[in-house]
Formats: sequence, C-alpha cells, structure tokens
Amino acid sequence: MNHYADNWIDNWCQDNGWTDWFMEQSKYWGFPPNAVMPVPIPSQALRTLKSQYGLCHEERLWSLSAIGSAVVAAALSYWTASPMPLVTAFAYCAIVVARMDDEEM
Repeated sequence: MNHYADNWIDNWCQDNGWTDWFMEQSKYWGFPPNAVMPVPIPSQALRTLKSQYGLCHEERLWSLSAIGSAVVAAALSYWTASPMPLVTAFAYCAIVVARMDDEEM
C-alpha cells in the first residue's frame, strides 16, 4: 500500500532540490542535489510528511471500507441472528490493518 501521496513526495523533493524520485519495493528513492546515484529519501522526512498531512487518499479509502464493512456486518448479524457476518468483517478489518502497517516506521 502506498502510504504517501505522490504530490507530497514531489513537493518535498522540489523544496529540497531532489530530482527524479521513484518508488521501488515500497521505498522512495531520489537523486539528491549534485548526485549521480539515487539514494533513499530520508525516513525522517517521510515521517514529517506523514505527521503533517495524515492519511493519504488510498489509506482513507481502505479505512472507510473497513468501517463500512463492520457497520454492515453488525446490521446483518443482528438481522440474521448469526455471528458469521461479524466474523467475516473481523477478518476483512484484520487484513486492512495489516496492509496499513508501515514497516519502515
């Protein structure tokens, strides 16, 4: 999952003089000023962006889908008198939380 919006990274790179940024294996790379080899964008800069902007569009979408599935499952569970909709929603929410885990932080 992409934890940062492309425009956040692009703005940071322009402000700090980095060029030609790209993402490879969920790490952001770019060319620092006067460099000929790409280096990873500092994790401190990524943490600053995350604290400044919060959740990106993709993370918001996944979060809202997890909340929506829990609400629908609660209503279906009450209506059918069965715990299976809640079990299914729990499994889906567990997958969403695992995808939202940022291993770099």
